[in-house]
Amino acid sequence: MRHLENVTDPAAVGFDPARLDRIGRHFARYVDDGRLAGWSVAVTRRGQLAYARHHGMADPEAGRAAADDTVWRIYSMSKPITTVTAMSLYEEGAFELNDLVSAYLPEFAETRVWKGGTAQAPQTVPMMEPMRIWHLLSHTAGLTYGFMYSHPVDQMYRNAGFDFGVPPAIDLAAATQKWASMPLLFQPGTAWNYSVATDVVGRLIEVVTGRPLDEVVAERVLRPLGMTDTAWWAEGDAADRLAALYIPNPADGKAVRWDPLGKHVLSAPVFLGGGGGLLSTLPDYVRFTQMLVGGGQFEGTRVLGPRTLAFMTRNHLPGGADLASFGSGQFSEVAYSGVGFGLGFGVSIDPVRSEVMTSPGEYTWGGAASTAFFVDPAEALTAVFMTQLLPSSRHPIRTQLRQLVYQALAD
Repeated sequence: MRHLENVTDPAAVGFDPARLDRIGRHFARYVDDGRLAGWSVAVTRRGQLAYARHHGMADPEAGRAAADDTVWRIYSMSKPITTVTAMSLYEEGAFELNDLVSAYLPEFAETRVWKGGTAQAPQTVPMMEPMRIWHLLSHTAGLTYGFMYSHPVDQMYRNAGFDFGVPPAIDLAAATQKWASMPLLFQPGTAWNYSVATDVVGRLIEVVTGRPLDEVVAERVLRPLGMTDTAWWAEGDAADRLAALYIPNPADGKAVRWDPLGKHVLSAPVFLGGGGGLLSTLPDYVRFTQMLVGGGQFEGTRVLGPRTLAFMTRNHLPGGADLASFGSGQFSEVAYSGVGFGLGFGVSIDPVRSEVMTSPGEYTWGGAASTAFFVDPAEALTAVFMTQLLPSSRHPIRTQLRQLVYQALAD
């Protein structure tokens, strides 16, 4: 297992130490009043760890406090890792972003697009613009999630067993074939909708390499970065370090343990989800964000070229639109106004419109259990927050994390 490096003097990297301590004081209240069981946070600047704190419990029943070695379910924070893996293949010429998805996954050649009707009797039309790889990476392909509950196609996904997860004993290849058989919400490239698209990217990775997704991700990202505790399931020592999963009690908002879902990660899954299946630790994910803020390189190991990463973290929504004007349905991981989307990341394009203190060009993502990270190249700054409360929309952790980090900058 890996631990965080020694914390540097925050003042040496431009933070006011007293103001930086506000992060811990603020989020301690979430534990003290029962909204969270525990959390861990790390902030880096200019390649140095400036702040690291743990508070509360990873597993209260087992008497385990939140710590460096706590294993957390990162859910959709898997997406940037899968996307980086895919773009490392892109750098080798394995595919082009404008390639048709159906050239690699033929099941998408005849996918139809929703026009009207009901989930039981949908009316559909052919795709006018074929689905391309960049549509998957930017969530503009027209795919969806069953748990979105905002469109009849979402219900079709649920009816097929794709709600918060997949049907039992179905693998990534079979899931991708099933998604291709259901209608798209819209013509590819005409709107943005959070979706299983990154899982489909995972299947694309399998097809172009001829290898299982977990092997390719480990070879191209996890092992090069020394992310030794990041995997699709917890076994042995990792299972003993796994945080419990929680949901809010509707009566009083306090966190209630939810083992029926939490225990799923204790055995090897049939479905390797590139969009949400990974477990990780705070030190592991800090290494990933350090690679990102380092322009694709960390500790002498290059995962991506700096220009590739800069391209990925530009806003790829047509016409420079933000999610407020181009988004479809509901979504809680990022604010809508002033936020665009790149290839695998939400991207700040106008902090004033989003009313969240950050820098233009900062990029981010989060997971369903309220985990979050952001990377600010302009400030050479990263932050990672780990906890385990579903859903992520319950508390404004992500916006509060930003305001507490940025107010502490003194230069």
